[in-house]
Amino acid sequence: MSIETLTNAERNAKASAQMALKDNLRDYGLVLALIAIMVFFQWQTNGVLFKPVNLTNLVLQNSYIIIMALGMLLVIVAGHIDLSVGSVSGFVGAVAAVLMVQYKLDPILATLICLCVGGLIGASQGYWIAYMKIPAFIVTLAGMLVFKGLSLALLGGMSVGPFPPEFQLLSAGFIPDLIGPLTLVQPTLDAAGKPVAGSAVVLHSTTLLIGVVIVALMLWSSLRSRANRESHGYEAEPFALFVIKNAVISAIVLFLIYMMASYRGLPNVLIVMGVLIALFVFITKRMTFGRRVYAMGGNVKAAALSGIKTERLTFYIFIIMGVLAALAGLIFAARLNTATPKAGLGFELDVIAAVFIGGASAMGGVGQVAGAVIGAFIMGVMNNGMSIMGVNIDWQQVIKGLVLLGAVVFDVYNKNKA
Repeated sequence: MSIETLTNAERNAKASAQMALKDNLRDYGLVLALIAIMVFFQWQTNGVLFKPVNLTNLVLQNSYIIIMALGMLLVIVAGHIDLSVGSVSGFVGAVAAVLMVQYKLDPILATLICLCVGGLIGASQGYWIAYMKIPAFIVTLAGMLVFKGLSLALLGGMSVGPFPPEFQLLSAGFIPDLIGPLTLVQPTLDAAGKPVAGSAVVLHSTTLLIGVVIVALMLWSSLRSRANRESHGYEAEPFALFVIKNAVISAIVLFLIYMMASYRGLPNVLIVMGVLIALFVFITKRMTFGRRVYAMGGNVKAAALSGIKTERLTFYIFIIMGVLAALAGLIFAARLNTATPKAGLGFELDVIAAVFIGGASAMGGVGQVAGAVIGAFIMGVMNNGMSIMGVNIDWQQVIKGLVLLGAVVFDVYNKNKA
């Protein structure tokens, strides 16, 4: 059917679908890019990438990057940068080792002290940036050097460990199965494609239940958000596109949950990460604090003239970043079961790259939590997949750098086109 024979309603529907695709190009492109990258490495690694144990390791290896990416998103949206997060996380891990290993302090108390240390570091850097108007690049570059040196001094140039078993559960533990295991029998097919035998698969029932609840909440939230937009007179994306998008995302989540349930269930750190992601989505979308961060990043002078206390807001943002960097350092130390002088080396590069790949603008004012998380997973899948394939670390750096450059070029191209 040619365009001339289309009815007005069909023309409007087609134009609406095209507009929705254009407006959400970055979001859809990120999800499709993540799927394409995962499928590519699944093929190149002969099925190793999607094995339950590797998917679990993928979460454990990148949890601290994702946690820091949440704080870095606020920093970048506000129009700043933080180069010190890797060194701060390594320094806090060293503090945790001294407190728990050398001074035998209770792990919970030591963890709280370490989070407070991270908050104080963020506050000290935020003070110079917010109130003394020193560029964040300079302040955090100095912080990167200072806390890298303090880590070496605190540890005496040696690794300190192991940590108490209770602390290790932060990164190496899994949630208990409160319901009981579920056993499924998967048929084995012969050469003709007929089932000849069955292999038992034991699933973590609590993980499955949590996965179903998560998907149900995601769908409910999407439907509610769509209904709110329509009730306030805003144009929503075409319903068919809405259904396809949510169906794809739900299928991915359920698949990942099923694979983890067939191993040992959900890692403790994934629960921590999920709570933080939900919290930051709420902060950025529902709270005045989040809206003010976007306003300040879009135009700091206009935000100040509208009554937003930009100095105080910047100060709070860097405190949040410091606490999250401290938490990431604790998780990394718990995973290694030791604190090393080189811990946190290069973390800031992966964190910043994840946020930019996830759609944040280098100019500030633009960025979403979901994009930062997907960007972090893209970096994590690339790291994991290239390591399994045996790609040399030098070429891994080259490829990640090109991906980051491509993401920023894409962002600048869209802005110039608009």
